[in-house]
Amino acid sequence: MKQRPRLPAVPSERTATIRQEIIALLEGRLLSPREISAEIGIPEKEVYGHLFHIQKSMSGKERHLFMEPSSCLKCGFVFRKRERLSKPGKCPVCRVEHITDPLFSIKKSSE
Repeated sequence: MKQRPRLPAVPSERTATIRQEIIALLEGRLLSPREISAEIGIPEKEVYGHLFHIQKSMSGKERHLFMEPSSCLKCGFVFRKRERLSKPGKCPVCRVEHITDPLFSIKKSSE
């Protein structure tokens, strides 16, 4: 049986970089990494890497990446001191894995 030759995968055409798209998406909106992933069309695991670089590049400028921390759905513990942008594995208080995703937004430094 003859197989047809496969065409090479063609990436979607973008007018801006992925990070520029994420910045534009987050300005004035509070979104989870899952929502960012769905809007832009990249895997959720890649979103965290891009957010880290956006956070580094915005330090010292008039805008910054704001993160609303994750919280436990069972006991209500809020991960305020967590510096990593990714979702925690489980709650240190009740050891449950039902945790909300962190939410991200881009705000002006004066806000």
